[in-house]
Amino acid sequence: MKLHPIWNDYPQLQPELTQTMKLMENSIELKNKAVKAALLEMIGAGGKLLRPAYQLLFSQFGPERNRQKAIALAAAIEMLHTATLIHDDIVDDATLRRNLPTVSAEFDNNTAVYAGDYLFVACFKLMSNYTGSLRSLQSNAISMEKILSGELGQMEDHYNLSISVDDYLSNISGKTAELFALSCSVGAFESGTSQLFAKNVSNIGHNIGMAFQIIDDILDYTQAQTETGKPVLNDIRQGVYTLPLIYALQTDPRQLTSLLEKKEQMTENDIQKVYQLINKLGGVTKAQNLANSYTKQALKKIENLPDNAENTKTTLQQLTRTLLTRTN
Repeated sequence: MKLHPIWNDYPQLQPELTQTMKLMENSIELKNKAVKAALLEMIGAGGKLLRPAYQLLFSQFGPERNRQKAIALAAAIEMLHTATLIHDDIVDDATLRRNLPTVSAEFDNNTAVYAGDYLFVACFKLMSNYTGSLRSLQSNAISMEKILSGELGQMEDHYNLSISVDDYLSNISGKTAELFALSCSVGAFESGTSQLFAKNVSNIGHNIGMAFQIIDDILDYTQAQTETGKPVLNDIRQGVYTLPLIYALQTDPRQLTSLLEKKEQMTENDIQKVYQLINKLGGVTKAQNLANSYTKQALKKIENLPDNAENTKTTLQQLTRTLLTRTN
């Protein structure tokens, strides 16, 4: 069990993130050895733990912060995130994640479904044991609904050459940004901040999540598989059209449409042509500009946060800025 290298620059967060991972592992109490092995391998695969990190950081603003509780809620949120990844990989028929075989590829789809389902259960067990109010449980349930809505929206837009920027933003608002928003708001509220403060930091998390997903999609067009930990341009093969491609389609639909209409029959040469056109038509640059805009909104709101003994605001600023320059 090893933390992602991103946390080398944040030694103050390392102990709690390490305990978060340990608690996740200890929460896997299964007789089924295959499912248990799949879950432990996924947890130990070196995810960034960004969502639990934001949860832990925002918990530092509350007057009633309980370290054990903060770690437990961080673990619950990461288990929820991991469950969605496992199920995503089944739907996408993905074979790689974090440079390792996906649960469905290494075991089988049945094992992966049960593994994801178990994590949902483990998430709610931790939430119910440690949350101080029904409100946080309700927020978790609402967030799960929004995540599913975003995933369904993306599924409905498969091979949709008419997909708009707004359609894309609506999908990622649910599938990605919602969990960042939940991490920030639950961290704050469960440490004793006001509902208004928790709502404000939820907006910070939303903007961070939007920027994070846009950049994740940009990396398909700028980085190699060894850097991203997943097959590059995989979304195009599956008919998932992300922001760089959508912007390029708006600029010159004729050249791209003739290639994309081949759908799953696209050759490697076709995909490389799409890759080149997206960069040539400014799709990556426009997407990066929008990611920058969301990040600037988040940073502006972070600047207005109160100062505290832990210097949390500075840590949040530094961590959030790294989202603009990450390469995997």
